[in-house]
Amino acid sequence: MGENIYFLMIIALALLAIADLVVGVSNDAVNFLNSAIGSKAVSFKTIMIVASVGIALGAISSSGMMDIAKTGIFNPSNFVFSEVMIIFMAVMITDILLLDFFNTLGMPTSTTVSIVFELLGAAVAISIFKIINLDANLSSIGEYINTDKATEIIFGILLSVIIAFTIGAVVQFLSRLLVTFNFEKKPKWISALFGGFAITSIIYFIIVKGLKSASILSAPISEFISQQTELFILLNFIIWFFISYLLNVLFKVNIYKLIILLGTFALAMAFAGNDLVNFIGVPIAALQSYQDWISSGALPTEYGMSGLSNPVQTPIYLLLFSGLIMVLTIWFSSKAKNVVKTSVDLSRQDEGDERFEPNFLSRQVVRFSVKISESFSIVLPSKLQEKINLRFEKVPPSPLKIKEVDKPAFDLVRAAVNLMVASILISLATSMKLPLSTTYVTFMVAMGTSLADKAWGAESAVYRVAGVLNVIGGWFFTAFIAFTASAFIAVCIYYGGTVAIVIFLLLAITMILKNYFNHNKKSKEIKAEDSLKRAESSSIQGVILESTDNISSVVKRSNKIYTNAIDGLARQDLDLLKKNKKQVSKLSNEIDELRDNIFYFIKNLDESSLGASNFYINILGYLQDMAQSLEYITKVSHKHVHNNHKKLKFNQIKELKEVDKRFDTFFNNTKNAFDSRSFEEIGAILGRKQEILGLVTSKIQKQVERTRNEESSPKNTTLYFSLLQETKDLLVATMNLLELYYNEHDDSVKPAKVEPPQK
Repeated sequence: MGENIYFLMIIALALLAIADLVVGVSNDAVNFLNSAIGSKAVSFKTIMIVASVGIALGAISSSGMMDIAKTGIFNPSNFVFSEVMIIFMAVMITDILLLDFFNTLGMPTSTTVSIVFELLGAAVAISIFKIINLDANLSSIGEYINTDKATEIIFGILLSVIIAFTIGAVVQFLSRLLVTFNFEKKPKWISALFGGFAITSIIYFIIVKGLKSASILSAPISEFISQQTELFILLNFIIWFFISYLLNVLFKVNIYKLIILLGTFALAMAFAGNDLVNFIGVPIAALQSYQDWISSGALPTEYGMSGLSNPVQTPIYLLLFSGLIMVLTIWFSSKAKNVVKTSVDLSRQDEGDERFEPNFLSRQVVRFSVKISESFSIVLPSKLQEKINLRFEKVPPSPLKIKEVDKPAFDLVRAAVNLMVASILISLATSMKLPLSTTYVTFMVAMGTSLADKAWGAESAVYRVAGVLNVIGGWFFTAFIAFTASAFIAVCIYYGGTVAIVIFLLLAITMILKNYFNHNKKSKEIKAEDSLKRAESSSIQGVILESTDNISSVVKRSNKIYTNAIDGLARQDLDLLKKNKKQVSKLSNEIDELRDNIFYFIKNLDESSLGASNFYINILGYLQDMAQSLEYITKVSHKHVHNNHKKLKFNQIKELKEVDKRFDTFFNNTKNAFDSRSFEEIGAILGRKQEILGLVTSKIQKQVERTRNEESSPKNTTLYFSLLQETKDLLVATMNLLELYYNEHDDSVKPAKVEPPQK
């Protein structure tokens, strides 16, 4: 490679560093935002401001030592400049693609693990080439690579999972025994005691982890903390206990909210101060290498990189710029919110929509846990069990009901425990030099506290465990794919030179832009889509009004699905029919979710409005009938085109278009009637029922005649009859729905009962 290419590589690495900051922060935001957002301790804006201040201070207070080569992954003195630049370029390209992939999936992973295994993979690949060129034995790879580091990181993953989960569960269990779910009505000294423990642990965490490399603390204070750690912690606890008590008594300050804000600030600060190396360490090391090589005047293939073993001092303006990008990312990145949502949903106190599907392993884990729980129940005295169960009794919902979207996923106590335990574990691991991952610790603590808080009940356990197993599996996948992909890219650049670098840079840009636009498009579709909403009213009048929006949405989407099925058949458009299958499947799933929520709906009803339950259940039944008819129409249409059967005849397509046109008018009139709450218009639509049924019946009769006289394709005949018969069922289900609504609104009008289609 020509000498000018290295200057271009430095520019490319600088741009990659900016992109890596964005994708890295999007993934790591879950570490410090999960507890505050999940508990809704304060407004979202306040949470983001606190986190932003923490990130900014963390970046600025960092000493800026980007010890990327001193991580022990490879020995720089055994490599030359040209080889190190290949390693760094392969690492940055892989890191961006890998983290963006996880962000798109909404799965949290470790940026530390990814960068370490990318360095390992690229360094191993280049080392093997060096060994082969020297005709040496592959056993000498230990001179180039520190293989113990990989073992240490894998050990760190397992350690993080087991220790964080277990301690999180134990501390949450003990905390709940102390403060219960009714913590706001407990004596002031209990919250002060909790505040003393929690704030002390977070303050110690800030000093040990967040400010470990900063020069903010004076030398005597730092020496006192390191030599008299136990005394420092004890004094802190006493001071914060009394401060918490006074704040609670005199100023009515909610100590749990204070703990959550302080914990969010601490984790954000530690993240910025310590994980910044994961995003800009490689480009900074590359810049130092380039400057050393230029000043040496040596050839790139001859200049040794022993100088890279020394710490790299990062200019303050680069730290400020990096901090600014990190702050902007957590404010505006929808992918960051997506990753946080995964963690919050898995630790949610109540049952609800579950993102992950249960698998064999999750079912076995739950069965084993149930047996263990039953064994403990036999051993523990019944009176003790009763006392424990009383401490875990949920607080009855307030008479002023909160909308589903505004409900916190868990309470302030659990959020405070999450931050407290994570702070303690990360502080201890840092002081003991144990390879615990911040991401893994914070995530597994949240999962452990969820288990102890009985958030994983019989209704949700298999889904939540499946989610946790998926995330843990993703962590090991991170290590494997980071190593493999980085090694592959390094090999390609080694052989392909400039051309390979350009190709991989274009690939990285293309993939990131594609994921960005796809994610934005999906987000906009979700926002624009008339998704079905759960009924939250406690009276029949409220249920009637709320259900009109759902019915309007279903009718609108049904119209589009039916039209697309007919158009797809007419044009033999397989892509349209595939998309249509996804749309009808999504509609059907949403209706199923509404049915799954019937238990909570009935619980929510006033005693005087229990009749609303029958009305709501019947509505959902008719909506499900409509969805089943649309599913069948979409399925048979897709199957016919997918199997390359004969196209429908011109007359058949023409007649289906006539039916579709009439249905389009019918669906639009129905939607308008529900949008305007016009029950008179519903009555008018019901009056035209026989006309539409007659149209469909006449088309069926025409096909019977064609079959007897001219039709020669059994497949076409079967398809056509199936479409018309299911269209008839769709119409009947919709009319039943209209009639139910009309009769509920005006008992004086009683149209003839239409029987629901048999499924």
